[in-house]
Amino acid sequence: QVPLVESGGGLVQAGGSLRLSCVDSGHIFQFYNGGWYRQAPGLKRELVATITRGGSTTHADSVKGRFIISRDNAKNTVYLQMNSLKPEDTAVYYCAAGIRPDSDPASADFWGQGTQVTVSS
Repeated sequence: QVPLVESGGGLVQAGGSLRLSCVDSGHIFQFYNGGWYRQAPGLKRELVATITRGGSTTHADSVKGRFIISRDNAKNTVYLQMNSLKPEDTAVYYCAAGIRPDSDPASADFWGQGTQVTVSS
């Protein structure tokens, strides 16, 4: 059973918005930081945003001012609100927990299966 399950991806026009959700069925977020990565075809997996158990957040420079990560502890869910989407945001987005943000390649203890986000121009 996959403990992290993403939803909310889809096809959207440039300038539009999507909200990704990551439901944690294993109560992992109670003990680990959480976040979102993305991977476009032919590119490395890129860290997009992180959130600690206490709610402190980081966002990649490429998404600052457009994306917001948040969490609802009562629902064991981490969200990624994506606004002003651009075609270059097109990627598979992965939820993760136990993130090691300075690792290259990307490294985390738990991964979701990914959800596709496609932004048309």
